[in-house]
Amino acid sequence: MRAAPTILHLDMDAFYAAVEQASKPSLRGKAVIVGGLGPRGVVATASYEARRFGVHSAMPMAQARRLCPNGACLIPRFSLYREVSELVMGLLRELSPLVEPLSLDEAFVDLEAGGTAFDAAGARATGERLRADIRAATGLSGSVGLAGSKMLAKVASEEAKPDGLLLIEPGTERALLAPMTVRTLPGVGPATGEHLRRAGITTVGELAEAGEDELVRMLGRAHGVGLHRMALGRDDRPVVAERDAKSVSVEDTFDVDLHDRVRIRGEVQRLADRCVQRLRASGHSGRTIVLKVRRYDFSTLTRSETLRGPTDDPGVVREAAARLLEAVDTTGGVRLLGVGVTGLADYTQEDLFAQALTAEPAEASATARTAEPDGPAGARGTDAGSEAGRAAAEAQGAAEPPREPGAGSAASASGAAAEAPAEPPAERRWAAGSDVRHTVYGPGWVQGSGVGRVTVRFEQPGSPVGRVRTFRVDDPELEPSAPLPLVGEVVEGPAGEAGRDRQDPDGAA
Repeated sequence: MRAAPTILHLDMDAFYAAVEQASKPSLRGKAVIVGGLGPRGVVATASYEARRFGVHSAMPMAQARRLCPNGACLIPRFSLYREVSELVMGLLRELSPLVEPLSLDEAFVDLEAGGTAFDAAGARATGERLRADIRAATGLSGSVGLAGSKMLAKVASEEAKPDGLLLIEPGTERALLAPMTVRTLPGVGPATGEHLRRAGITTVGELAEAGEDELVRMLGRAHGVGLHRMALGRDDRPVVAERDAKSVSVEDTFDVDLHDRVRIRGEVQRLADRCVQRLRASGHSGRTIVLKVRRYDFSTLTRSETLRGPTDDPGVVREAAARLLEAVDTTGGVRLLGVGVTGLADYTQEDLFAQALTAEPAEASATARTAEPDGPAGARGTDAGSEAGRAAAEAQGAAEPPREPGAGSAASASGAAAEAPAEPPAERRWAAGSDVRHTVYGPGWVQGSGVGRVTVRFEQPGSPVGRVRTFRVDDPELEPSAPLPLVGEVVEGPAGEAGRDRQDPDGAA
């Protein structure tokens, strides 16, 4: 523990939804829900306006629509979220060279590493200045926690939400934590929380009073010792600027259960290719191939095979995944498939052909479960910090993150929640929230589509509320487009239509 509150934790407020509101003027102050839009879609995040209706991360999108029928349900646009995240992380690195990103919207900063001595007043001023700089650069709000440890800084930022700052003075930690629920602490998920509740422990203060020996008896040595230390406010973990990736994986959740074995094999091959693309993009190769199958009843099976050396060859990964699939019973249907690579290295085994022929199968766990166990103490405080990461953690394996439009799912790599949505396929399936450009009216976004029509609102970041127009789904003048920057000049349509639309924002198509 430090004698001054020099560890800062930044958590952007409802990040994905806030970016959508900032880039779509008609949605400002409105309920916005970002996630998968298919029958099995899951909420990645919701604006605070939508949360008032009970919508939250990891909730099935169908349930979110019922709770908030007037909310705007949009696909995620990860390329834009990454762009905004880079701006925010750049501001953090101006404060200190020690910045530990946890996700696109969350990071720790070690203020001491910046070479300036901080007391509580100086740390608070730095936090307030950071929040103002983020708002000026992006138009978004972030919540800041300041404390003498990473755990407490994260607790402080959660308490400060939304759009606030909380500084925990060293020496006041135990008094602050005592009345809080045990779920406040990293590593206490639903399963551990329920186990503690049955033992009569519901607050952090009660957890501290239980003592280390009792917690070790209840939870095991590693988890019990870690939780007791955190209940006392003790956390000596340093801020780490670079964290090595441990695995690369992709998953697809299907709108309808797959029963055809040939189709299942084809999907596994496709996932293997996507996994290798991400593996190569990260500059790694891997030695262990993992197949994940979630069946119709939510039971999840995992199988793995360890090769003689690391590889990034798509043929090798495809063959290994196919062999693993042969050992899995898919009777009854499959709702999710995933392919991953672990045991990452920075080099590639040369003898790929021999490696493929002499692979050493090592079956991993084959468990049937509907919920994952809680991670070790500290896991939730670091690896599950993002909106999509929290969604996956809270869902406990019973729901999937948003999938690419027209494809099948979310993809995850090294804790990342999903990939950027692909452009609408050739049959012109326009997903709500996706970017488009019309040759006459300029840039806009899809509000909805159906029965051969697509409705577009022509507006952009920085413009007034735009006008709505409807087109045929195959209109040759309407094309998919890349997202416009959140900060920049308004782009007029070729015929100046954007200016005319400003006079009639709610005009009929």
